[in-house]
Amino acid sequence: MKVDKHKMKTSKGKLQYNISGNGKPNIVLINGGSGPIEGWMKIIPEISESSSVFSYNRFGVTGSDKPKESQDGITIVRTLREALTIVGFVPPFLLVGHSLGGLYANLYARLYPNEVEGIVFLESSHPKDLSLNEYQGKTVKAINMVFKMFDSLSSHKQFNEVNFVKETVNQIHQMDSFPEIPVYVITGGQENRMMPEKVRKKRLDNQLELLSLSRNSKHIVAEKSGHFPQLSEPTVVIDTIKDCVKQINKTTDI
Repeated sequence: MKVDKHKMKTSKGKLQYNISGNGKPNIVLINGGSGPIEGWMKIIPEISESSSVFSYNRFGVTGSDKPKESQDGITIVRTLREALTIVGFVPPFLLVGHSLGGLYANLYARLYPNEVEGIVFLESSHPKDLSLNEYQGKTVKAINMVFKMFDSLSSHKQFNEVNFVKETVNQIHQMDSFPEIPVYVITGGQENRMMPEKVRKKRLDNQLELLSLSRNSKHIVAEKSGHFPQLSEPTVVIDTIKDCVKQINKTTDI
């Protein structure tokens, strides 16, 4: 599938985006760190048959402008909210957050609880994942340090979102409230050989903890997938989103 990308002008710069479909609920796809719109290409056609679907490239990703300020969670959420307003994509939304995008979905629901009616956390980052670095080997830590040093040499890369994850997590912790909405958590079932066993188990515990955000939550394991079920098992992701839509409709009908 070829994704048609358009550009919008926000107060912070130009963003690439795509809107597909025409229906409810309005679904917002939130990429993982530095992920492009194309990462959703296997699921957009089917979910847009019955819903309107918004996807976009954050600042610094492919054709969107380079960031000119720190890309912490609140800044990213506010930019997303402004972008949705500009293109007339109205709440309430079903948010689908992959990896780092899960932190932004989590934060969006806390900042604007009346605008979110469901979340699918897709191989999502959890605030406690920050501590996983303690379990990494010395080699991995050294490589991460080198990459961070190179990033600081580039004016736009110093503003990259990966440098502000700790701040984003702190922003989530500062807001205790989370709306009572359907929450779905998709976890890849394939082991990552690069990931130590301790890290894998701890990360799974963190994924399961996301279920406690709502009394209406469900865990789905994408058995044949690693970190990108939307590419390796798109049907699992599509079915989960459709299931979440059903739960939203049940809640709305009550």
